[in-house]
Amino acid sequence: MIKAILIFNNHGKPRLSKFYQRYSEDTQQQIIRETFHLVSKRDENVCNFLEGGLLIGGSDNKLIYRHYATLYFVFCVDSSESELGILDLIQVFVETLDKCFENVCELDLIFHVDKVHNILAEMVMGGMVLETNMNEIVTQIDAQNKLEKSEKVPVSQVITCLNIPQVWMGTACSPALLKALQRLRTCYRGVGLQTHPVVDGKSRAVSGQQWGG
Repeated sequence: MIKAILIFNNHGKPRLSKFYQRYSEDTQQQIIRETFHLVSKRDENVCNFLEGGLLIGGSDNKLIYRHYATLYFVFCVDSSESELGILDLIQVFVETLDKCFENVCELDLIFHVDKVHNILAEMVMGGMVLETNMNEIVTQIDAQNKLEKSEKVPVSQVITCLNIPQVWMGTACSPALLKALQRLRTCYRGVGLQTHPVVDGKSRAVSGQQWGG
């Protein structure tokens, strides 16, 4: 079983952490620091797995890792997992990230953490390996992206519903945001809040114009 998946840079700054066992927030941070200390001090020419730290379970567990440029990818696993199998899984994970982000770098992990977690969730769930085929993983991620785009609601619909400023035109919002704005419209209907639509590029106050007409 996989107990945790950690990604941190050469300075020990965590870029992703996913724990499949319950640990307190403080313990998780200690595990990250301990794991970085154990992995970073190893030479590049030694094997890519070692005994786990005390906080992650000691000799009953293993740390299996790969070092790519500025990032360490570390899988903390129990003795039932194959070292070579996990090394291959790390390689698939990295290649999938590279495929999805087009030459992945550390900044992608910082600014697109949700997408990275989605990719990881296609591969590992509850500490168990689900998928190792990169093409299948990429297909599922592409399908998720298309679904998210199809669920976007043009802000023109929101403007029509709420009479909010036209400066919002050209963007899109999620159905959840649209519902929230509709609730606001209901709450403030008749209260007398003024709106300031943009006309000919200029914001003009409309005296007495209310949300909801």
